[in-house]
Amino acid sequence: MNPAQSSPRAKVQEVDVVVVGCGPVGALTANLLGVRGISTLVVERSTAPHGQPRAFSCDDEAFRVYQQAGLLDQIAGDMHQPPRADYVNAAGQVFATIAFSEVDFGFGHAPLNFFDQPLLEQALRGGLDRFDHVELQLGTELVSLQQDDDRVQLVLRDVVTDQVRPVRARYVLGCDGARSTTRTAVRIPLTGASYAEPWLAISGDVPPEAIRGEHTTFVCDWRRPAFVSPGARGSYRLEFMLLPGETEADMRRPETIAKLVEPYVDPARFTVTRAVVYTFHHLIAQRWRERRVFLLGDAAHQMPPFLGQGLCSGLRDAANLTWKLGLVLAGDADPALLDTYETERRPHTAAMADTSVRLGRVFLARSRPAAWLRDVALRAIQTVPRARRFVRQFEFKPLPAYERGMMAGGRRDGAVGTMFPQPRVATAESTTPRLLDEVLGSGFAVIGSGGTAPRPETPGLPVRYVAVHPAGTEAASLPATGADVDRVDVVDVDGAITAWLRRHRADAVVLRPDRFVFAVAAAGGLDQVARQLTAALGAPESARLPVG
Repeated sequence: MNPAQSSPRAKVQEVDVVVVGCGPVGALTANLLGVRGISTLVVERSTAPHGQPRAFSCDDEAFRVYQQAGLLDQIAGDMHQPPRADYVNAAGQVFATIAFSEVDFGFGHAPLNFFDQPLLEQALRGGLDRFDHVELQLGTELVSLQQDDDRVQLVLRDVVTDQVRPVRARYVLGCDGARSTTRTAVRIPLTGASYAEPWLAISGDVPPEAIRGEHTTFVCDWRRPAFVSPGARGSYRLEFMLLPGETEADMRRPETIAKLVEPYVDPARFTVTRAVVYTFHHLIAQRWRERRVFLLGDAAHQMPPFLGQGLCSGLRDAANLTWKLGLVLAGDADPALLDTYETERRPHTAAMADTSVRLGRVFLARSRPAAWLRDVALRAIQTVPRARRFVRQFEFKPLPAYERGMMAGGRRDGAVGTMFPQPRVATAESTTPRLLDEVLGSGFAVIGSGGTAPRPETPGLPVRYVAVHPAGTEAASLPATGADVDRVDVVDVDGAITAWLRRHRADAVVLRPDRFVFAVAAAGGLDQVARQLTAALGAPESARLPVG
């Protein structure tokens, strides 16, 4: 990663992609572009790391994206995984519980993780140091942009020296948050609603023995709803709704904060690191693409916090768009492929936002009768085992699946369009089980049984063939990968891959680089899948999926 440099007579800098904004979404996007060898300029208006614990949670899908960026080890150690989340009423009685310790969606990671945003951003920005073709320029803001058929012309300004300079890019990704300058520059409006109720968000550090509220808890008190939880590395997060007539100045007084946090932590031993009042929104950009400019994260969508999916949705945006950009920039796909970014991501994001709104209605009952009815109804519903499991096992969270887009047939059909699981596998080189994505590479993958897995015969798209051997096979007895990096033999340690193929009556499955299922195939059916993939990419003959 190269340091920022400014010059009043600087030549026009040429890059493939400019990423505007280097918060978690922008930094992760730049890492994914770096992994794919794409020349990238990241510009961030702030001259220093943000330093504030704003975002707080991520899920197993987000962890899988960090893993694809090669940063899992740098990030995972600073996480707190809550074993459960309780919903309690005004009397402190639990009326619903999500048992996260019992939930496994099959993607290789815990379903909920709390993090410290400054540490997360430090790890993400540090990851950029791996790439000579990725440059981060702090203290640099977007002034304007104009597009033609081939490029985006940007004017950037150094916020310290006030110098401006031109940059030319093939694509621009706006990751610059809710008040996105990129979105404003391409005149894309937001639609939706903002909520009238302001909230006080408090973050702080506390020793374990000073914690009184040990579990993640949604306090559904009709008089003042709240959310409280232990966080990463000895932190604690609390959020309280303001009541009519309360002001930000009053709520941020030390004596007010001490009174609010007292039931959950010892205020004398709680060091406040952040206390701000915010209002949450349910907004979405009218469109996410304007020719060569794309919006990601909060620049494209904002949602209530009750499902903890705001940041996660931005990370999914990055995972979806970056591999498609890589193919287009390499000439292996038609630029029309990029239209599938919004086609796929918008409905899933809307489903997450709608679920957050519905969860908020449970959380925010604002009268005693409404709260009483809620408590009674939820307790009654959970006497039914299936309904209890729906709540306790977090089954109301929308599945990672796309209804339309870049998949065989263009529409979801059974497993097609869903995220493939990430079970444990072993190889001859690594007999200790590891997660599947670690052996898949960064391109397309074809997974089939060891006896019938196809072999590549022609050059084309980067495709890795994974030959699956049944559980119990000695990993040391498998063929070594050696120089044949297009094929890897693995042991299906827990039998999960074999069971998945059997359940979907498939002999092979074709995965996209973001690990969503492009197609399933019977033995001998991969030639048809190759034709479908070539058509979906709009790719030239030289970029076909090789088949055996």
